[in-house]
Amino acid sequence: MFTRSRRNLAYWFALSMGSILVLFAGVSYYLSVEDQLQAFDQALYKKSKAIASGARIQVQQGQWQIEPEEAPWMGGDRSRNSELVYVRWYNAKGYLVRFIGLPAPIRLTAVPEFQTIAIADAQNGGEPSSQRLRQITLPLLQNQQLVGYLQMAEPLTPIQESLDRVRLFLALGVPATLGIIGMTGWFLGGIAMQPTRRAYDQLQRFTADASHELRAPLAAVLSNAQVGLMSPDDNAQQRLRLEKIVDTAKSMSTLIGNLLFLSRREGALDLASLKRVDLVALLRSLTDDQTAQAIAQGLAFTSQLPDHAVTLNADPDLLKQAVTNLLSNAFKYTAPGGSIQLSLSTSSRYALIQVEDNGIGIPAADLPHIFERFYRVDTARSRQTGGFGLGLAIAQQIIIAHRGRITATSTLEKGSTFQIELPLKG
Repeated sequence: MFTRSRRNLAYWFALSMGSILVLFAGVSYYLSVEDQLQAFDQALYKKSKAIASGARIQVQQGQWQIEPEEAPWMGGDRSRNSELVYVRWYNAKGYLVRFIGLPAPIRLTAVPEFQTIAIADAQNGGEPSSQRLRQITLPLLQNQQLVGYLQMAEPLTPIQESLDRVRLFLALGVPATLGIIGMTGWFLGGIAMQPTRRAYDQLQRFTADASHELRAPLAAVLSNAQVGLMSPDDNAQQRLRLEKIVDTAKSMSTLIGNLLFLSRREGALDLASLKRVDLVALLRSLTDDQTAQAIAQGLAFTSQLPDHAVTLNADPDLLKQAVTNLLSNAFKYTAPGGSIQLSLSTSSRYALIQVEDNGIGIPAADLPHIFERFYRVDTARSRQTGGFGLGLAIAQQIIIAHRGRITATSTLEKGSTFQIELPLKG
């Protein structure tokens, strides 16, 4: 599903950006043609004015006569204007007076303006040539009176060559750019889909976790209720089964609460919602709460806390829950007679909370996975101690929400040490 959505995002991104690119390339090409043609026309116009100014115009027998400038290039040496293809003079009635270069029609047909025309190449049998000419027809005036026309043409080869290079660049550059746009769209689509994918994965995990873990306690509730209905005369057994139902329901309530916590708490906490917390006071209250449980289990529980306050910005309830989960985990997997220590220290930037025990330890192969949801190193023992494999996952999520880090080191049969690093705020 996400691959298809990502592909669609990349497709529409490439289509929209590609359309803009093609439109931009087309407009740029058109403007380039217009600019080059305008510069070419200006140069051609200056040449035509220079030639026209050299022509002698006089009246003979009541008619205006045009005598072109006798210049070296008119005799066949056109070095001064070697790029010109032809130069033609017509009288006021449009009849040819003189021409140089390609043969000229007797009667002037073009209007006074710039034109782009194709010529017939005499060297290839008069067949149309691919060469294009830019022709200008210039009216000649004497005392504000029309006396004739000057027509000349110059090949558009420089413009054609320049535009050929532009077209080649566009032909290679546009597809390459479209490819880059497509890859960029695919990359940006992946980034855009990440929040949706995380939310979807989170929902999937919640659904899978809930269905997996609620199946067993629901079955226990159902079986005890059914057996209780079958033997109504045995009050002691009836009470025992009801107590089991109550315990199972409490366990299910705890599990549901943990699952909801994991599903709702995602990402860092809002800094505005945090409070100024004294870690020493918070951990000391936890020590007082957990001492009774440690004594009941035959464990030695000690703490090493600084005499001075260690303050930071945090959610005290969540932070207390994270440390409590680590202590509960240590109590579960430390045999009677073992010891557990809670300590707090500081560095230049972090507050370091450690929970150390000398319990059964964690195998090296399992250590990278202990913060995963529902992961159990010893499934049978976890069931006996009432664990669902969510305590460490919740603790890690709380610490990450505080922009901190939680790590674990362990040696099998010797014990484990969990460390929380929380950034200090001045």
